[in-house]
Amino acid sequence: MNVRIASALWRTLLFQASWNYDRLVGVGMAHASEPLLRDLPGGRTGEPYREAMCRATEFFNAHPYMGGMAVGAVARAEHDGLPGEQVRRLRHALIGPLGSVGDRLFWAGVLPAAVGLGLVVTATVSPLAGIVSFLVAYNAVHLAIRVWGLRAGWRSGPAIAQELTAGSIQQGLRVVGPIAAIAVGFALPVVAEWLAEEFQMRTRLSIGLVAALAIVFSRWIVPTFGTLRFGLAAAGFALVVGWLS
Repeated sequence: MNVRIASALWRTLLFQASWNYDRLVGVGMAHASEPLLRDLPGGRTGEPYREAMCRATEFFNAHPYMGGMAVGAVARAEHDGLPGEQVRRLRHALIGPLGSVGDRLFWAGVLPAAVGLGLVVTATVSPLAGIVSFLVAYNAVHLAIRVWGLRAGWRSGPAIAQELTAGSIQQGLRVVGPIAAIAVGFALPVVAEWLAEEFQMRTRLSIGLVAALAIVFSRWIVPTFGTLRFGLAAAGFALVVGWLS
C-alpha cells in the first residue's frame, strides 16, 4: 500500500468529522480524497486539482465504512480525465448502492453478530473480556472492509459497480444476516441465565412472565405502544412497588 492510499485510508476514519446538513459527508469525502488528487496535472496549484477538490466537497452521503470505495473510484475518475459532469454523476450514482450495502452488511449483520459474541464472552468469561472481544471482532471486519473498499475503488474507477456486484460482496450479504441471527439467538439464553443466576426461582418466573406480557401486549393488544415503552412502564412500575414495599 503506497503512501497516498495509506493517507487516504487514515482520513476515511474522519469521514463524519465535518458532517453537516448541507453537504452531509461531502467535506469529509474531500478531505479523504485530497491525498489521491495531489498529483493531478499541475499539482496543488493546478486547475485540475482545484476543480477536483471543489467537486469532492459537494453533497455526498453513504455508509461511512463504505465511503472509501467512492473516494477511490472518484479519485481514479479524476485521474482518468473524465469530464466534471461525469464525475458528478458517478458520485451521485454511488450514494444509494454504498448506503444500502453498508447498512445491510454492518448494521444488520456485523454489528449484531459482534454484539452477540461480546455478550456470550461477557457471560462465560468476564465483562472486560466481552468488551475486548466485541471491539476486536467488529473493528477487524470494519477496518478490513475499509481497506478493501478504498483499494477496489482506486483500482476500478468508473467501473466500481463491478466490485459491488462481485461474488464476494454478494456472498457476504447472504451469510452475514444468518450469522448475526445465530449469534444473537445463542447469546440471549446465555446472558439471561447469567443475569438471573442470583435470583430465586420465583423471581425468574416473574421475569419470564413480564417478558411474555410484553410480547403479547406490544404485538396483539396495543401494537403502537411498542416494547420499549412497555419496558419503561414495567421498570417504572417495579420502582414504585419497590419503594412502597
